[in-house]
Amino acid sequence: MRDSLVVILMLLGLFFFIVGTLGILRFPDALTRAHGAAKCDTLGAALCLVGLMIYSGFNSASLKLLMVIVFIWITNPTATHAIARGILKSKLNSQGGSESH
Repeated sequence: MRDSLVVILMLLGLFFFIVGTLGILRFPDALTRAHGAAKCDTLGAALCLVGLMIYSGFNSASLKLLMVIVFIWITNPTATHAIARGILKSKLNSQGGSESH
């Protein structure tokens, strides 16, 4: 039963990684590409790491994997937001507009 759950979680994580990759290739502009990649990568990594936690059992390694999941949940959206702001600022500056912030 445990092995089946691990396989399901890993396959779901892989599915979200593939969907994120397709989003990077198919979406029309950089902002939508960044959004799609960030959502899918965060969820895909979390699912794969939860699968690894279950596979290794509940010990100190699973606690470390949980800390990695929390780190990814904090840093991935923050980094994507910073990248999106940079893209938006560069678009405004290239069009000659001024930013009100």
